[in-house]
Amino acid sequence: MNIPTDIWVAALIRRAGLEGAFAAVTRRGDARAGAVLVRVWNGRERRMDLYAEALDSEGRSIWIHPIAATEEGEIEAYVQRAARIDPDLWVVDIEDPAGRHFLVEPVEARR
Repeated sequence: MNIPTDIWVAALIRRAGLEGAFAAVTRRGDARAGAVLVRVWNGRERRMDLYAEALDSEGRSIWIHPIAATEEGEIEAYVQRAARIDPDLWVVDIEDPAGRHFLVEPVEARR
């Protein structure tokens, strides 16, 4: 990300809120350079999606699904492992009936 993480996270939460979703920071990392995981609860399909920032083959920022799981327990286990590895990690949780992620950057399609 080119802007400080805390500002980027605040903008994501604001976008979600303006569209009627609930979003909150559930883990705060480094305010300036922390990585971010975004968990999205899809109320209609009763599943969770996880997004992580990565770089594509040309070095541009893209959001990916770091694991194929959509079960809350498996995603929580991944988040806990990632937090042990990276103490600067942020986690943002979004609850949206339609499962929207509100990310404005490119997002990889689920495989």
